[in-house]
Amino acid sequence: MKCLIIAAGLGSRLRALAVSKPLAEVNGTPLIEHVVRAARGAGLGEFVVVTGYQAEAVEGLLAEIGPRLGVSIETVRNLEWERPNGLSVLAAAPKLDGPFALLMSDHLFDPAILARLIEAHRPEAALTLGVDEDVASPTLDVDDATKVVFGEGGRIAAIGKSLERYDAVDTGIFVATPALFDAIAETVAAGGAGSLSEGVQRLADRGRAFAAPIGQGWWIDVDDAAAHARAEAMLPPEPVA
Repeated sequence: MKCLIIAAGLGSRLRALAVSKPLAEVNGTPLIEHVVRAARGAGLGEFVVVTGYQAEAVEGLLAEIGPRLGVSIETVRNLEWERPNGLSVLAAAPKLDGPFALLMSDHLFDPAILARLIEAHRPEAALTLGVDEDVASPTLDVDDATKVVFGEGGRIAAIGKSLERYDAVDTGIFVATPALFDAIAETVAAGGAGSLSEGVQRLADRGRAFAAPIGQGWWIDVDDAAAHARAEAMLPPEPVA
């Protein structure tokens, strides 16, 4: 299984730490390297990374990370990186022809979460999303989080940031199939913004998107200075193995 990492966005709230969010260091290691290491810890060794803002700087770091960590990293540029993140997922479609892990470059996590998610992925699922049911966690920015409503049989019924009632939040850790590319493209064709959540909702409407609770596994969305400080307190000085 390959691993797709989205690393194309502006990341303006971490601009004081680095020219690009994926390059912002947590305990001396860039965010994107933490994510690659976590995926490698879950058993993955082939990566496709979508770049956009400050693409050359991010790609330069990735070219150094790959040989050092013993993994293969291929990059793809999203020239429309200022638009919703689903377009970054679509940019990688030609590189992925089977099930793949999908990660965000600013979400740090326990590798065991991804390993369990890969095991939990069902043959009938177009997508399985790791979700956190601890919505009262002090490490979580609920206002900014993408919320998830559970349906029957482990399925996702609804997903979005503005949901008033919800059962869990989206961790940004997925196992998906190329059906996700089709779903995002369909939302764009229908006049949608092209966000990843829109694509997931379309799959959910067809009963093909599933939720997998992460239990006690740790993760954090490093989206601003406060989250960055929490991440440094949560992680050991050494990078995630």
